[in-house]
Amino acid sequence: MTHIKVIIPAYNEADSIEKVIHKLPALVTETIVVNNNSTDATAKNASNAGATVLTETKKGYGYACLRGLAYIETQEVKPDIIVFIDGDYSDYPEELPKVIAPILANEVDFVVGARDKKLREEGSMTPQQIFGNWLATLLMRLFFNARFTDLGPFRAIRYQKLKELEMEDKTYGWTVEMQLKVLKKKMTYTEVPVRYKKRIGVSKVSGTVKGSIFAGIKILSWIFKYSIK
Repeated sequence: MTHIKVIIPAYNEADSIEKVIHKLPALVTETIVVNNNSTDATAKNASNAGATVLTETKKGYGYACLRGLAYIETQEVKPDIIVFIDGDYSDYPEELPKVIAPILANEVDFVVGARDKKLREEGSMTPQQIFGNWLATLLMRLFFNARFTDLGPFRAIRYQKLKELEMEDKTYGWTVEMQLKVLKKKMTYTEVPVRYKKRIGVSKVSGTVKGSIFAGIKILSWIFKYSIK
């Protein structure tokens, strides 16, 4: 049996978190929601939906992901695959089998669910998100000959390979750090086109000017950091 664990960082996603959990397929061994200092009923609703709920009081996407991984590291039975997905219901959790398929087929170590323009609901990504993804993936192509087209949060990776990445980013740079380290360590990877819809609620990153600016700076700093090594 393949053990698959899902980590969902969540900050004030009370209206959407249950929908995400309920739509995950039965092949998921454990769903881990990391409540990232929410002030609403996110933790309660996630628990009611059957998820393991952890608390991370330091605000930041990376902090939440690292908290989930620290919890998994304490478990006796380690997973084969870790899947990351957002808690805002913008992704389609039922597409998880499609995202992990290349790993199960022993083709790659890492898969990004790419938010394909043809499959994306109009207005589901802000102009700054679209531009940021374009710029980041363009730079990765130029500097590292990468084939990525997206920094999509819906992604899957072999657990042992994820440990080798020694992830460290605490905030906005988590996704790009993972992709850059996959490239630098010459791990195998691919993208799988996934659908994407308007999120429930307002984005804490792309929904604000401050969040968009800081995310952009963090992403670019990771790329340039690795380009000069």
